[in-house]
Amino acid sequence: MFSKHIILAALVLSFVAVVAAETFFYEPFHAGWEKRWVKSKAKDNYGEWKYTAGEWYGDAEEDKGIQTSQDARHYSISAKFDKPATSRGEKPLVLQFSTKHPQNIDCGGAYIKFLPTGANQEDFKDDTEYRIMFGPDVCGSATRRVHFIFNYKGKNLLWKKTLPCETDQLTHIYTAIINPDASYEVQIDGVKKESGNLYDDWDFLAPKEIPDPQAKKPADWVDEKEIVDPEDKKPEDWDQPKYIPDPQAKKPEDWSDEEDGTWEAPQIPNPDYKGEWKPRMIPNPAYKGEWSAPLIPNPDYVFDENVAKYDDIDYAGIEIWQVKAGTIFDNILVTDDIDVAREQAQKVVERAKKEKEAFDKIEAAKRQKEEEERKKREEEEARKKTEEAPAEEKKAEHDEL
Repeated sequence: MFSKHIILAALVLSFVAVVAAETFFYEPFHAGWEKRWVKSKAKDNYGEWKYTAGEWYGDAEEDKGIQTSQDARHYSISAKFDKPATSRGEKPLVLQFSTKHPQNIDCGGAYIKFLPTGANQEDFKDDTEYRIMFGPDVCGSATRRVHFIFNYKGKNLLWKKTLPCETDQLTHIYTAIINPDASYEVQIDGVKKESGNLYDDWDFLAPKEIPDPQAKKPADWVDEKEIVDPEDKKPEDWDQPKYIPDPQAKKPEDWSDEEDGTWEAPQIPNPDYKGEWKPRMIPNPAYKGEWSAPLIPNPDYVFDENVAKYDDIDYAGIEIWQVKAGTIFDNILVTDDIDVAREQAQKVVERAKKEKEAFDKIEAAKRQKEEEERKKREEEEARKKTEEAPAEEKKAEHDEL
């Protein structure tokens, strides 16, 4: 009887935990997605979105997303959550979405901005305040990274770590997990790529200690690492002219000193010239190292246990610039349940395997076609040369006659 009560209690607790888990927003971009998303009117020339799974995919319907369709354009679109997401309390906040760059991206953002309650969707633009910005960004070889930016007290704090993003032409899913204990984790395709602590990897707080602004370097402080060796002396034969008369030169036989002046041999570099002599440098026995002011407690330091804890994340917004359009966004998820996110990511990863098979077949067909066209061109060029050869021979015979 006692064991039954324990089992029942465990089931109840398990049920409560499941019920307590929340998904604040999920966008798989199924039919009717346009009703949930609002295009910004902040600019007149935003790029248009296309609804597609692309040329290659794992599932023709499930892999449909929204794709940037015009080169060298800004894009701005957003959707409201079912209810505001929170990162307060005892549960994590999980942000997750997938991107694909079938255009073989060379420069363009592919991140999502998570906006606060009350955001004006029709005026959503580059300087609109956000709570978190997360996702890949590519521009040439210099920028190929995952952004993870928090807004804290009006400032956008950059991630101190650098995580390379995926740049191939296939679907990849990005996940950010923010835990209640201020730890975090970033995954790509369900695999942990980075982790750490919010306080260490973002400048949420002022430093605990600062250099004492009143401190002065002592007048007798020695900060020269090396000094001239007082024992080093310049060799007696050191000083030699830089140039000397060429000993191989001979006065021309037709040279007239009376008419041409006194003949002088041309100058050549002196092989014995050693340049300016400088005494040898030796370690300074009085060197104390580089002086730095002693650290003192920072009067502006205040610990905040609520960094990255929001209760008003209410929109997912895509506000990007793309030089080369074609990126597809899909599978946007905001939840407090890591298992839900993991399950969704795994589904995307499994479909991506089939997508890669389709992509490989398309690429193989392209290579085969290119090879066939190359052979055809070579055969055509060889045929032309064969046909032109007799004509050239006849012309040569005619010229000889």
